[in-house]
Amino acid sequence: MSHIVPVTSADLNGAEVSWFSALCSDDYQFLGVPDGDLRSSWAHCRDIALEAEKQGFRNILAPSSYQVGQDTLSFVAGMAPLTGRMNFLAAIRCGEMQPIMLARTVATLDHMLKGRLTLNVISSDFPGEVADSTYRYRRSREVVEILQQAWTREEINYEGEIYTFQNVPTDPAKPYQTGGPLLYFGGYSPAALDLCGRFCDVYLMWPEPKEQLAQRMKDVHAVASDHNRTLDYGLRVHMIVRDTEAEAREYADYIVSKLDDDYGKLIRDRAHDSISLGVAHQAKARELADKFGYVEPNLWTGVGRARSGCGAALVGSTDQVMSKIEEYQKMGIRAFIFSGYPHIDECRSFGQRVLPNLNTVSLPEVYGRVPSTTPATPLGVGERR
Repeated sequence: MSHIVPVTSADLNGAEVSWFSALCSDDYQFLGVPDGDLRSSWAHCRDIALEAEKQGFRNILAPSSYQVGQDTLSFVAGMAPLTGRMNFLAAIRCGEMQPIMLARTVATLDHMLKGRLTLNVISSDFPGEVADSTYRYRRSREVVEILQQAWTREEINYEGEIYTFQNVPTDPAKPYQTGGPLLYFGGYSPAALDLCGRFCDVYLMWPEPKEQLAQRMKDVHAVASDHNRTLDYGLRVHMIVRDTEAEAREYADYIVSKLDDDYGKLIRDRAHDSISLGVAHQAKARELADKFGYVEPNLWTGVGRARSGCGAALVGSTDQVMSKIEEYQKMGIRAFIFSGYPHIDECRSFGQRVLPNLNTVSLPEVYGRVPSTTPATPLGVGERR
């Protein structure tokens, strides 16, 4: 089977398999029932990331939201000396920090991690702000263009609707990676697809039936091809894998067994992305599901009753989950971001059952971004001026 659309890493025999650190108050044993032992403390989120590296995951998504929990970039900085192999996919909310200072922060993190940094570009509202979607994407686009100048030029010269800079030297913002970190992006509106198609490297999708995923890939590829670009594609999905399908389905029922749907709605609505198009599509998938919550074989929408954003899980035996992942790879998906409840337990379950059967890679290495020795940057071994 040929890929749905042309992909950047067409010949790649493998995938970047990532886990998720619950920085934004998103770890539960029973969905919708807060558990103090699973709070988004530094210690707990650190332990999720350490377990992910121990299991052999190649990246970990550090999300961003104004909820009780860890600040994303502070968390990634704290994890840098504690890890040695796994990348970090740090969410950056565009415009939250002055763009050139963001570029410097990213350069600092990139050097601390020696190139183990990837970025998830986000265009959400800030706390206390309700901004027009067109404006938010305009802001994100300008931030990304400024970042790319900071990473690839000697000076930033930029004239936009929101930001204007002239003759700003880029030495403080020079990253470890050649050309800067890879940009991952998820969004479903026309403005979102335009931003991704022009500037980003990996288009991230939330779980939906395969026909819908295929259509998403076609839609964003159409924009990318207008700019003579291709993308790689990623899927963010929860995971419940057990030795048998019956055990997996039983566990899925168990984690929603104490869920009050009114409280679940409150959890969904307090998230900053709760009114986005992507979230609406997750809700639609729930409506189309059977009485047990399955919208296609092994794809269970029950998680979305208690969280905004990614709202479905692959539920099944090791073989069934492997088969689904292989189907996604045949479509052209090259990056997976998995998670489960509780995050440490499910990280271990997936790590032991499925991960040994997968050929895993680091996309920054595949893309040739990570130099073999410390680069000649001001924070590396470059001349000190």
